[in-house]
Amino acid sequence: MASTDTMTNKQDIFTDGFWHHNAVFAQLLGMCPLLGVTTSAENGFWMGLATLLVLVGSNLIVSLVRGFIPDEVRIPAYIVIIASLVTVVELSMNAWMHEMYLILGLFIPLIVVNCAILGRAEAFASKNNVIDSLVDALGMGLGFTFALLLLGGVRELFGQGELFGFDVFGANYPDMLLFVLPPGAFIALGFILAGVNLINMKRKAKQEAELAQSKAEVSG
Repeated sequence: MASTDTMTNKQDIFTDGFWHHNAVFAQLLGMCPLLGVTTSAENGFWMGLATLLVLVGSNLIVSLVRGFIPDEVRIPAYIVIIASLVTVVELSMNAWMHEMYLILGLFIPLIVVNCAILGRAEAFASKNNVIDSLVDALGMGLGFTFALLLLGGVRELFGQGELFGFDVFGANYPDMLLFVLPPGAFIALGFILAGVNLINMKRKAKQEAELAQSKAEVSG
């Protein structure tokens, strides 16, 4: 029973990070990279992956050293940890993925000030064990990557008729430049958020209906 409860707890932590408390869909954090680099699905994927690596590393380190950092300097300490990890990711991309490094540009070092990363270090990793912190980081990081990938895919598909560089709508598709430009990012994000809210409303209504049915069965 304890093992099952533990597994359920891990699943809840992951689900909360990936969907219910998604940095983009639920909290609207990390808007700079979300709107700045998502002109294509590939750009969104690699930016999300870089953020995921930093988030996993920062949660892991903060959880390990949380007992040694005085409360008075915890925020500066977290920022130093995050900045160090961002530097590693930035230098690695410059060395092995130079073209993508040039495309993402300034948005890579800006990961340091991503509120989602610092927020998870303060709100979760500093209060929980290593395993739970890693699960939380994976949920939040993959959720953020999914959001960037989705927005980048929508903008690339409607803006250029392509997806990951592959032609989808054919050569006769009239490119919609609006979706590639910054205003298109806001428009696409608005429709995506509307879809996410609709899904959440339907799920909530279904859960309420199931709860009401179970109560009726018990009382009957």
